[in-house]
Amino acid sequence: MIWFAVRLSVAGGREAATRLVILAAAVALGVGMLLSALAGMNAVGEQNQRYAWLNTAVAPASVDASADPMWWLARKDYYRGESIARVEVAALGPDAPVPPGIPHLPGPGEFYVSPALGELLRTTPATELGDRFPGHEIGTIGRSALPSPESLLIVIGRTPAEMEQLGARQVTQIMTTSPSDCNGCYVGVNSDGMTLMLSVTAAALLFPVLIFIATATRLAAARREQRFAAMRLIGATPRQITLISAVESTVAALAGTVVGFGLFLAFRPGLAAIPFTGEPFFAADLSLNVIDVVLVALGIPLAAVVASWLALRRVQISPLGVSRRVTPKPPRAWRLIPLVAGLAELTYFVGRRPDTTNGQLAAYLSGFLLILTGLLLAGPWLTMIGARVLAGRASRAATLIAGRRLADNPQAGFRSVGGLIVALFVASVATGTITTFVANRGEPRTDSLAATSLAKRFFPDDGPAPAAEQIPTGLATIPGVRSVTLVRLNPDASGSGGWPGVITCAELDRLTVFGSCPSGAQVASVYPDLIGPRTFDQTSDPYVWETAGIAPMEVDRQPILSVVVDTTSRSAFEQARTMLVNAFPSGRFPASIGEWEADSAQQMVQFQQLANVVMLASLPIAGCSLAVSIAGGLSDRKRPFSMLRLTGVQLRTLRRVVALETVVPLLTVSVVATGMGFLAAQLFLRAQLHYTLVPPGLSFYLVAVGGLAVSLGIIASTLPLLGRITGPETARNE
Repeated sequence: MIWFAVRLSVAGGREAATRLVILAAAVALGVGMLLSALAGMNAVGEQNQRYAWLNTAVAPASVDASADPMWWLARKDYYRGESIARVEVAALGPDAPVPPGIPHLPGPGEFYVSPALGELLRTTPATELGDRFPGHEIGTIGRSALPSPESLLIVIGRTPAEMEQLGARQVTQIMTTSPSDCNGCYVGVNSDGMTLMLSVTAAALLFPVLIFIATATRLAAARREQRFAAMRLIGATPRQITLISAVESTVAALAGTVVGFGLFLAFRPGLAAIPFTGEPFFAADLSLNVIDVVLVALGIPLAAVVASWLALRRVQISPLGVSRRVTPKPPRAWRLIPLVAGLAELTYFVGRRPDTTNGQLAAYLSGFLLILTGLLLAGPWLTMIGARVLAGRASRAATLIAGRRLADNPQAGFRSVGGLIVALFVASVATGTITTFVANRGEPRTDSLAATSLAKRFFPDDGPAPAAEQIPTGLATIPGVRSVTLVRLNPDASGSGGWPGVITCAELDRLTVFGSCPSGAQVASVYPDLIGPRTFDQTSDPYVWETAGIAPMEVDRQPILSVVVDTTSRSAFEQARTMLVNAFPSGRFPASIGEWEADSAQQMVQFQQLANVVMLASLPIAGCSLAVSIAGGLSDRKRPFSMLRLTGVQLRTLRRVVALETVVPLLTVSVVATGMGFLAAQLFLRAQLHYTLVPPGLSFYLVAVGGLAVSLGIIASTLPLLGRITGPETARNE
């Protein structure tokens, strides 16, 4: 029986071959995407493991009593918005631990650099970057210590006396525990969160792929159902029919699985370059273990077989049901239950946000998945309601026929557009959330003070504050430096509740760009970087600081809290940073508010990247599913359409029928999916951040409308087929 089923599948003519090719292509897409998601999860873990050694400052004491200690200090520096991990070490004995990627600890005046930083040092003026690092390069940091091929890392050798003065700490072993499993580790990524996000991404991508598989399975479904029903009537058992349909799907699924593995291997270098975690991966990080391979190699073909069985299940139930063409039962309103449950879950957490990150992820993501599942379940019901409205208001024959046909079988009408629903929902949730976050947090522009002004703050733990004569005089002479400002410590900050710094109003008036004093004030209470938690968009009205309770002549007697350098070019910005790093090597390195904001917004950037991947990948798949569905529907109905043409129905009327049968569910459910996405985003924002949804920009609507336009173009491209397959010869009895 199996061999007979294989012969039917392979030697069934052009129709069977086309169906096998399309089904294999759908399976290949599913396999490639699932492998990419699984490999991405593994890559996050591999990358995070190579971050571990950068957390050596919190490593426990070595159990080896013979291990010598070493001084260790790891800090973050920046260059043109890129983060640089700067590690400074000094051995206190011959058996001091050695970080991975280097053969031995560098001595005083020596350093190792990552390949990316080495290239940057060779192509960048020393006054902007190279002069920050004392000594000379003695080697390259190996791959075992690099989280990413673009990681900017440097390991600098110092003397023990210098390290002690810099505030370093002694360690006896290098940290090897992944940041995901380490309490107190501050360098690395939240691999659990990234794994969850990638899992949701994989699910969002697999939804349209499974819909594509089910659609491809139903190609020429009417003719196949009739043939299977005839087999049942001459004695074939339900098990034999199930076996025949399963073999056909299995042949295509196996071929698609092999192609899918090939697609993954071919596109793996390109996938590695996508910075899902903020940095790209090494291609080898996108690896698969045995469980991954077995899961995909068996799971996807099994899913294809199940989809095939569900698509043709009427034949197993009753062959007469096919022959008599019984109208399927209309969908019921219970399909709205998951949709309502998902909205209710997100609504419940407004004002009841879970305390832990994992609790928040579980609460919100489960709500999103319930809504998405509800949309797919409720789609046929919504299509039926739209079709009944269409038929009730019909004034033309094409509109009436299309409305009645959709109302009779809304599942078939919705099936072709289900993939688009996933893309639009995920994109609207992600875009609405990120647009609102950026609008409320005020992402700094590249030309705003938040990005062009540099601040070096002096903390009490770094030692005594410097005197005014210790501030490098060369700062003001750098071409492109607009101003150099000293912010003094506010002696009344803790008591009055004002900002930590003070500056005279005369100085603020001279600077102009950093705000102004209240009317009549002589001294202002300011933030150390002269920006603080106010808006970063300097095109708005000038900011007015609070009045400080200190006399102007007392300001210069207070300790220096920070140095703020305002620049007009990136070169001047980096030269000023290099000069400040060399003048004050201890404590936190100088940086801009824009750089700190970029770090804090990294997770939102990752979310946006994944959302873009889902939308850009889902739309073409949904378009293919739509084309296959329309072509298959035309093939199944070519004889009824031919009979209608023989009775006098014009071809353009039939084309309107086909177009309306697809356009109505497409537009109806697209509007609902986009609206549900924005509503879900609003509930999430209110629960998590207490924000109100800000409508996304024009680009989102252009992409959404563009996707719908492409879908409508696909529908139009299939209409000429109607004229070729509905000739008089098709109307004859077979």
